[in-house]
Amino acid sequence: MKAIRRFTVRPVLPEPLRPLSDLARNLRWSWHTETRDLFQAVDPAGWRAAGGDPVRLLGSVSASRLAELAGDQPFLHRLAAAAADLDDYLHGRRWYQTHSGTSGDGGPEFPAAVAYFSPEFGVTAALPQYSGGLGILAGDHLKAASDLGVPLIGVGLLYRHGYFRQSLSRDGWQLEHYPVLDPNELPVTLVREQDGTPARVSLALPGGRSLRAHIWVAHVGRVPLLMLDSDVEENGLGERDVTDRLYGGGSEHRLLQEMLLGIGGVRAVRTYCRLTGHPEPEVFHTNEGHAGFLGLERIRELGRAAEQGGRDLDFEAALEAVRAGTVFTTHTPVPAGIDRFDRELVARHFGEHAELPEVPVEKILQLGMETYPGGEPNLFNMAVMGLRLAQRANGVSTLHGAVSRGMFAGLWPGFDAEEVPITSVTNGVHAPTWVAPEVFRLGARRIGADRAEDAMSVGDTGPWDAVADIPDADIWGLRRELREQLVTEVRRRVRASWRQRGADGAELGWVDNVLDPDVLTIGFARRVPSYKRLTLMLRDRDRLMELLLHPTRPVQIVVAGKAHPADDGGKRLVQELVRFADDPRVRHRIVFLPDYGMAMAQKLYPGCDVWLNNPLRPLEACGTSGMKAALNGCLNLSVLDGWWDEWFEPDFGWAIPTADGAATDDDRRDDLEAAALYELIENRVAPRFYDRGDQGLPSRWIEMVRRTLTTLGPKVLAGRMVREYVERLYAPAARAHRALGAESARELASWKRRVRTAWPRVAVDHVEASEQPASEGTAELGATLGLRVRVALGDLEPDDVEVQAVAGRVDSDDAIADAQTFPLKPASGPDMEGRWVYEGPLALDRTGPFGYTVRILPAHRLLAASADLGLVALPTEATGEGAGVLMR
Repeated sequence: MKAIRRFTVRPVLPEPLRPLSDLARNLRWSWHTETRDLFQAVDPAGWRAAGGDPVRLLGSVSASRLAELAGDQPFLHRLAAAAADLDDYLHGRRWYQTHSGTSGDGGPEFPAAVAYFSPEFGVTAALPQYSGGLGILAGDHLKAASDLGVPLIGVGLLYRHGYFRQSLSRDGWQLEHYPVLDPNELPVTLVREQDGTPARVSLALPGGRSLRAHIWVAHVGRVPLLMLDSDVEENGLGERDVTDRLYGGGSEHRLLQEMLLGIGGVRAVRTYCRLTGHPEPEVFHTNEGHAGFLGLERIRELGRAAEQGGRDLDFEAALEAVRAGTVFTTHTPVPAGIDRFDRELVARHFGEHAELPEVPVEKILQLGMETYPGGEPNLFNMAVMGLRLAQRANGVSTLHGAVSRGMFAGLWPGFDAEEVPITSVTNGVHAPTWVAPEVFRLGARRIGADRAEDAMSVGDTGPWDAVADIPDADIWGLRRELREQLVTEVRRRVRASWRQRGADGAELGWVDNVLDPDVLTIGFARRVPSYKRLTLMLRDRDRLMELLLHPTRPVQIVVAGKAHPADDGGKRLVQELVRFADDPRVRHRIVFLPDYGMAMAQKLYPGCDVWLNNPLRPLEACGTSGMKAALNGCLNLSVLDGWWDEWFEPDFGWAIPTADGAATDDDRRDDLEAAALYELIENRVAPRFYDRGDQGLPSRWIEMVRRTLTTLGPKVLAGRMVREYVERLYAPAARAHRALGAESARELASWKRRVRTAWPRVAVDHVEASEQPASEGTAELGATLGLRVRVALGDLEPDDVEVQAVAGRVDSDDAIADAQTFPLKPASGPDMEGRWVYEGPLALDRTGPFGYTVRILPAHRLLAASADLGLVALPTEATGEGAGVLMR
């Protein structure tokens, strides 16, 4: 029989064991080994059955066992120590508190709080609210912020089905399952009002409907993670299902999810701060465009606050105030990865009879419409809105920053791509989550547990250097131990997968010989979009078989990955890989593990010797799986894309050559790059692994492991990443937020209106050099040109603009590269025709082909970047003899 209602019966813990509840409800246990060991001691068998989830564990422990533990003094001492350690972690001063200082205005340098919005968060397998790298990155961001003491508030959605669970059919086709998640069985708590009723937010929908959501909070160390849940009885059936699945449903379903995340998320933050006294955020950080609507809610808030104060803050002024305190991070290097909605669909959900009636619908649409060359004017682009609502934006690796500047250059017409105001902060990973306990203990024996924890959290390089003193035998012994653990785990998962596929236990004797703990092991695990090229390794199957079955230098490969449920192309790639791995000739050397997730990853990264990544360059924004592998001494074998393009050195890995010249022929490119991959494995990777010295140790391989840990270790940490966000983005955004009060916002908005109106009459009228080159087309290094420029400013004044000379080396098309700017100053004007004369020197400080031009930019003390308005005036061909003069 099937139950008509489900609920959770929680145990009543004896008084001495009450701290167990606090430890279980704070997700710090997911990266704190001592706390996990404590819960395992409660009931080792129950811990395994609960999948390492303390909340589920405590719900299954017998009353007799609890009574026994309540009288177990050694256990109670461990419990008291763990509780005291958590209390110190939650309330002690950390990096953020000791480094904040004061800004120029006498206020704190760092923001009082930051709200961090993301559609998914991968904190722990016990809270499955993630699909892939974006969510894992967001979870690591929260954990690193907690370790550093950053006062962050995470904001997301609580999906009742999470992301799908993956299994395989008998013929290798991906199957999806959506288990129901009961929040009462998750490590989350319902936020309640002072009277005990559930706190909730509400959004107005067309037709007089409402979308209501409860607020659940998960405590990620010091960081509260607020998650909105639309499964509320007062909602209609359609509204209850808004938070049913991560990345599920059609366009309207996705739009409602993103409205709830952005608009409802801001309202949830306000509610949480009101109820708990948490400082209100000064900075709002949107992790990808899904939460972009948060800016609209803040515009509404500012308009209402100004109205209540007796004076209107119109849309443009509120927009400037919102932009000042907003950071936008883009994660996609391809337009297809961005959510875009039909203009009419968006318009229907805003305005007088829907949400945000105070904000003009046309203004909302203008923020997201692709009103630039190459854009589709009827589509509302969430990333475009995110960029227009944020004063600061970044990509997630140096290469991805450059790709993003090119991809979004249309928003800043007239500027070279390198001047587009999108910077980069390279992703990092949370070492305490991803470093195997065995690796941590090896380091802790050399430098002490406390220093090892600090090194993983903050990223001080000193402790990482201690790896150089660890004997070769200890490193190699650890690598073999981790590989053996992986072999055991793989055999367990392969057996379970084949049973799910319908195999009988009697046919599975071969599983006992799957993988070998002494064979070079390559890992490949990630989502399965086509650009990640899951099946590149299969381009020449005979060659791959030779590598797998080599008589003296064999290779074994562990593969995992999920295709999106709607991506049949991705599912075919999975099936192709699975069918190859099913071949009895090689199934002991290559395996596909279904249902890739955090729990599997934490076993997979440490046990592999080499981590493979072969995307189509430059389509990998960052690719953090290789970072997690590197922290465990695994070497990277990757295309120079994402973070690997930035930090690759031959001392700790290999770069797969890319056939960029064959980019227009996908098959040709794949053939060339697959051949390069085989060549690297056969002639460089495998020989180094199997090249053993007198003591049976591969000394050159071990040295590469050392270099990976000492050189890459501090770089790939999420602690380093979050410190960069604080210092380079959050602190400047907080200062801008404070500087842009109501009056300053009105001033800036008014100035921008005036500049945009006047700009069509702004022009570079004439350019001349007061000192011509020594001979035609040439000049000497170190010489100085005196520039004299006549400009038309229309109704603007010199204080409204900056006139610059832009100079640098030029290519065969006279395009300036590595440009430098030289400010020019007004010398006279205006004349009878309203022209101004600007002058200034131009130093010739580089040899070779050289050129210059002149431009006019808007200038205001409150602008974050000269390109902010996307306005620039450049010379025309008829401007004058000196414009663009080339010196060779």
